[in-house]
Amino acid sequence: MSKERFYITTPIYYPNANLHIGHAYTTVFCDAVARWHRFEGKEVFYLTGSDEHGQKVERAAMEAGKTPQEYVDGIVAGFKKLWERLDVAYDDFIRTTEPRHTRVVQEIFQRLYDQGDIYKDTYEGWYCTPCESFWPEGRLLEGKLCPECERPVELVQEESYFFRISKYAPRLLQHIEEHPEFIQPETRRNEMVSFIKQGLEELCVSRTTFDWGIPVPFDKKHVVYVWIDALTNYISAVGYLQDDETFDKWWPADVHVVGKDILRFHTIIWPCILMALDLPLPKRVYAHGWILVESGKMSKSKGTVVDPNALIDEFGSDAIRYTLLREMPYGQDAKYSRRGLVERINSDLANDLGNALHRSLAMLSRYFQGVVPEPGEPKDIDRSVMELAEATGRQVAERVEKLEVNVALAEIWKLVGRLNKYIDETEPWTLARDPERRERLATVMYTVLEALRIVTLLVTPFLPRTGEKMWTQLGIAAPLSEQRFDNLAWGGLAPGTQTQPGNPVFPRIDVKKALAEEEDMEEKTDANVEAAATQEPKAQGDKAGAEDKANLITIDEFAKIELRVAKVLAAEPVQGADRLLKLQVDLGSSQRQIVAGIAQHYKPEELVGKSIVVVANLKPAKLRGELSEGMLLAASDGDGLSLLTVDGERAPGAEVR
Repeated sequence: MSKERFYITTPIYYPNANLHIGHAYTTVFCDAVARWHRFEGKEVFYLTGSDEHGQKVERAAMEAGKTPQEYVDGIVAGFKKLWERLDVAYDDFIRTTEPRHTRVVQEIFQRLYDQGDIYKDTYEGWYCTPCESFWPEGRLLEGKLCPECERPVELVQEESYFFRISKYAPRLLQHIEEHPEFIQPETRRNEMVSFIKQGLEELCVSRTTFDWGIPVPFDKKHVVYVWIDALTNYISAVGYLQDDETFDKWWPADVHVVGKDILRFHTIIWPCILMALDLPLPKRVYAHGWILVESGKMSKSKGTVVDPNALIDEFGSDAIRYTLLREMPYGQDAKYSRRGLVERINSDLANDLGNALHRSLAMLSRYFQGVVPEPGEPKDIDRSVMELAEATGRQVAERVEKLEVNVALAEIWKLVGRLNKYIDETEPWTLARDPERRERLATVMYTVLEALRIVTLLVTPFLPRTGEKMWTQLGIAAPLSEQRFDNLAWGGLAPGTQTQPGNPVFPRIDVKKALAEEEDMEEKTDANVEAAATQEPKAQGDKAGAEDKANLITIDEFAKIELRVAKVLAAEPVQGADRLLKLQVDLGSSQRQIVAGIAQHYKPEELVGKSIVVVANLKPAKLRGELSEGMLLAASDGDGLSLLTVDGERAPGAEVR
């Protein structure tokens, strides 16, 4: 009987020497999902690669005094080195300059031309070289700037070949309606449906103003433009038009994982190309959010790129993997800060996971010479750990299947937290003082060590190096690489196993030392936020002057603000602050605390159960010593204040648009 199969892809990355943690997130996310499916016993194919053609590469190579091929070869080597350092276990790395890909692209272009889906015409439009996108003039920012990267565009007129994408729009809409799981999350699906219904312009698929690309097979002065070239990698890598058996085995892909900024290409352009080729569509396309820094989306031109290599050098690969995977909510943006990274490492990895293993093995060494004892009859408190351990595996599987990796990790950490609490409740150190309670001590220690074995299996797909270290210290002879989901069943740790205690798998980080450069700046920011939160609303008459200044923002600036529905779970006053309340709110994928200056307008009990609107991607700050992770929205007329609430039932975390 053949194994169940699972095919997952990242987008193929453009040759840019400044890889940042956003690229790292996508690749690590796919790696973790692929590793988990392998752990479940499936045959997995994980594809990543590099998109190497285009005018931007040609110009950059010229500036560097290299040929385009020499230029991309050096950068791709950097890609592969980074993925190696992050323990990314891909099954194939495809480059669009490879002959196996070139042949397929040319054959596809020829087929689409022969069947009338590609035709020649003249195109004039505003072109952004860095984004490789044409833009209607009405979408440009003031000063003829690209709405995506805010850099100057060029007016281009040239002979081009076009793909009749509008021909397939009705069929695509029908597919999305019949397969709601095709585009995830739901908010992105709604955006794509709206975009299609506005009408699709025919797609430019060739260029003549540069040479660095795959030649159009029947018209050598044209090179194939990015869409048919880059997107085709998902099928050229698995044997399309080259190896029918391999292609039939792996296509359609189970999931394309992409950033939300390239969702349109993967859920509109790519499906229409596949429909024209009479091929099945991928089962799911999942768009994750951006990793934001304080100034917004990471940008090389703005100097806000965070280098993953530097973070790996300082904190290690698994610490970076964990923080990236844990901090990114399903389909939403995540905020990166060095402080958040350090605090997450210390809290979850050092205090919770690392401490649970280190102190458990230390106690085992003192009480049983490091040998796993034979357990006695378990009590209810022991069974509670056993039941949670077995349930956690099922919970993680369900979450990973839904691509909710951050929640899957939260489920594992519930077990880690319960284990630490169990140790405190059963007090092995007290049991060890009474020889007559030796059997009870043995049961407690076995429960602790067996739970750690299961935790090790659960964390390994996400933190592979940590899993290996824990497995080694537990002294288990069976190779970790051969363990599968069935091994999560309770009782897999053999009594008599000799453990091998070692150094803590995650030493604590000196926070002051790690954040020394940021302390002054953050203190000033916190003080400013506290002052703003406690300030009385301005009188109505003050507004006129502000409005006269026409302090306008662009749609792209507004898009950086993430508004979400939040349900208030609890509320209470902040000690020593007459105007502040602290609210515990549910944002769907997470719970947070928000501190707001509304105590003079609302009693805490009035707020519980309300669905309010909050700014979800505001930099966390401390107000009167209380952490505030967001801002609620309210209307004020000078004397009164009313919270902005949601009419009707809307799930916590729903996007406000």
